[in-house]
Amino acid sequence: MTSFLPEGSRINTPANTSALSSYEHMRKALDSGAILEAKAALCDHEHNLIVNLPCMLGIIPRDEGAVGIREGTVRDIAIISRVGRTVCFKITDIYTDESGRLTALLSRAEAQRSCIDNYISGLTAGDVIPARISHLEPFGAFCDIGCGVVALMPIDTISVSRIEHPDERFAVGMKICAVIKSRVGTRVTLSHKELLGTWAENAERFSVGETVTGVIRSIENYGAFVELTPNLAGLAELKDNLGVGDTAAVYIKSIIPQKMKIKLIIIDSFHQHIEPDVPEYFITDGHIDRFVYSPEESGKYIYTDFSTEA
Repeated sequence: MTSFLPEGSRINTPANTSALSSYEHMRKALDSGAILEAKAALCDHEHNLIVNLPCMLGIIPRDEGAVGIREGTVRDIAIISRVGRTVCFKITDIYTDESGRLTALLSRAEAQRSCIDNYISGLTAGDVIPARISHLEPFGAFCDIGCGVVALMPIDTISVSRIEHPDERFAVGMKICAVIKSRVGTRVTLSHKELLGTWAENAERFSVGETVTGVIRSIENYGAFVELTPNLAGLAELKDNLGVGDTAAVYIKSIIPQKMKIKLIIIDSFHQHIEPDVPEYFITDGHIDRFVYSPEESGKYIYTDFSTEA
């Protein structure tokens, strides 16, 4: 597993705690170029991040707050938004300030550059990596893929079952797995649905005659599509007072791999706010060349070919 993990992954580790415990240990971390983590306490009027370290004050100057700040390609919100959150950094200097206070000069940008040069630059389409949800927008989820370096996961790659907003699947701070869809330089696009199992793998979790819960994802004039898992939905006959997003208790009438269909009967439905759970994965690491979602007997060929991605 990579050592360049999303921010927050190392803050409570023994190695990180030890490195920040004393001047002597911090001096060793400076000499070795180790990447450490601590919480940002505040951002001053010049947008320098102040980090309260156990044995001294820590300062991340504005230009060192993130890769791209100095060049103007990244906005200062990338710094401001870290207040109260974990930041990764390298120690670049330790000195005594004018008031006699021991101070560590830190660089988050240096940690990110190490991550880009030694990890992200080697990623290829199909690589499965750990990530952490950092921000959600209607069009997709922004994910920290290492040291605060962010990649976009478009909404249509999150699951086979369609959703209206990524917050139906994820919450900010959630640890997830992701697969590299493409990488052009440092610009990375992620996918997710390929890790959630094929149609057959998901269908095997259910049996005809069971009554289970699902989420109504769409209502058409010929029926309602009910999501049983993020990568599996069935079609149910229409019933009064159904609403998109409602939870439904459904009876499984039939499972037909040859047609990639699951027929359902809605027993009851009700409004219920459900907090997203950490996804259940069929794949959590390694590399995927091709993901085939459709069963062989269906005669359909629904797939993702990562070998053709840039």
